[in-house]
Amino acid sequence: MKASSPFLLHPERAHLLIEQFKSHKILVVGDLMLDEFLWGRATRIAPEAPVPVVEIERETVHLGGAGNVAANLAELSASATVIGVVGRDSACIKLQEEFAKAGIETSGIVEDLSRPTTVKTRVIAHSQHVVRTDREKKTAVNDKIEWQLAENFTQLLKSVEAIIISDYQKGVITPTLLKKILPRAVEQNIPICIDPKLKNFECYQPATIITPNQHEAETAVRFNIDSPETLQAAGSKLRSILGGATVLITRGENGMSLFDDQYQTTHIPAVAREVYDVTGAGDTVIATVALALASGASKLEAAILANHAAGIVVGKVGTATAKPEEILSSVEVAYRSAK
Repeated sequence: MKASSPFLLHPERAHLLIEQFKSHKILVVGDLMLDEFLWGRATRIAPEAPVPVVEIERETVHLGGAGNVAANLAELSASATVIGVVGRDSACIKLQEEFAKAGIETSGIVEDLSRPTTVKTRVIAHSQHVVRTDREKKTAVNDKIEWQLAENFTQLLKSVEAIIISDYQKGVITPTLLKKILPRAVEQNIPICIDPKLKNFECYQPATIITPNQHEAETAVRFNIDSPETLQAAGSKLRSILGGATVLITRGENGMSLFDDQYQTTHIPAVAREVYDVTGAGDTVIATVALALASGASKLEAAILANHAAGIVVGKVGTATAKPEEILSSVEVAYRSAK
């Protein structure tokens, strides 16, 4: 590997971009969730069923879904604003408390009395994920809620430098909402970054960049990615489906593959040393990409920074974020190792 490799970023350039993160405000639209973690230890099997008995020692809560995207932005020193839907329940109160702690603006949130706030509860024993339970309603929001979301978007769009659509397929990101809001961002020349789910794939346009994982990409193009040729074919087909948007396929231990608007392809090797938990890694990727683009990075530079950020969070247990200094350190190590 040479220091001039296309997937390397000079530390001085990385430092310049990361320094600009704190001057930008990013708008996140998507499915808000509360991530609950029950931490404990398992020393025996239940007598009534062959399952471990976990003795809970502590509980923590974190922002999840689109909320975790905003938390990643806040951890990267940016200003974040969220648009989404919550219920009127105790989980909503906890969610609002976590947003307040992170300094995330919540004026775009809409309350829907017909649905609960989405909660994912994970039980962790000895750093191992034992089970997850979900409390949610995944049907599409009604017309009134959708209209309120679109109105909030219009008002908040005036003060942001990039848009993130964080779709977890929980009913907030509907095709009609996308038709209402995406053209408004294009009119103001604001980058649109999308973390997709399959149900709405053909509706994510116009967009600047979209970040499916390999499974989502394979399902969207209806064939397996199992060779350089099929990977290239998948990237080209996705760009066609999405009307020419740049595609960044995240591929786990195989890194990322960027298909840009010049139909060039760059394969970026993974940088993770150890993988403990992939929870929220996609949120970290889309947050870093959007913030880097708002800071003047090229799409390739944004992808490289996102690759380093993802490598950091998968080395942590639970819903995690990456700090600016951690990303810069990772860039520096990769650059020195290549020389």
